Amino acid sequence: MKIEVWAEVTCPWCGLGSHRLDQAVERFEHGYEVQVVHHSFPLSSSFPVGETFSVREALLRRHGMGGSQAEARRIEALAEAEGLRPYRVLDNLVGNTDLAHEFLAHASAAGKNREAWDAIFRAYFGQARPVFGMDDLLDLGQEIGLDREGTRRALTEHRYQWQVGDDAVRAQRLGATGAPFIVVDGRYGIPGAQDSDGLLEVLRTAWDESHPLPLTTGGVAAVCGPEGCAVSARN
Repeated sequence: MKIEVWAEVTCPWCGLGSHRLDQAVERFEHGYEVQVVHHSFPLSSSFPVGETFSVREALLRRHGMGGSQAEARRIEALAEAEGLRPYRVLDNLVGNTDLAHEFLAHASAAGKNREAWDAIFRAYFGQARPVFGMDDLLDLGQEIGLDREGTRRALTEHRYQWQVGDDAVRAQRLGATGAPFIVVDGRYGIPGAQDSDGLLEVLRTAWDESHPLPLTTGGVAAVCGPEGCAVSARN
């Protein structure tokens, strides 16, 4: 079973949603047969490159004070209740994440998709580390075993810029209007950071549909699926 996740690096629901998906896969009876792949859904390209802002300032610019800060604190509380400690949302920085997404695409090409996404969420939300500049990303890459100079060349040459754009376009074609967005086995699209119980139910449903239960009736094999059972033809 393949699960694809589209996310933005600094989206607090994306980090929490990734954690919830991991929890669902751990509880899933066939979790060892599940492949989770992350893709980019950039949402901060409007921020100027090379500048960062406090989350409080960004919320003030976009939404005004009050409700948005309360929402940020609510996400922090939810994350803490679900085992993510600390999970820094309000007391953090935001900025243009285009280079971060190129870094993630480079890491994915090197076979480190999950390691890179897990590391960048952990660095940003768990440690409030900046993940916007070249040196920030080179340090992160080195921590997960990427060659520092090779990563620098890939980012300087913007080798994966096209892939980041293609990822976002594909998500939109699948029906995504924001992040996170999860697709299970190419059939189930799940918007938002659903709780782990709901995700687990979807995983079980998708598995049952793609693995019909074989039955034996009077020596004749019958195959049962979501729409009923059919007796296979004799040779």
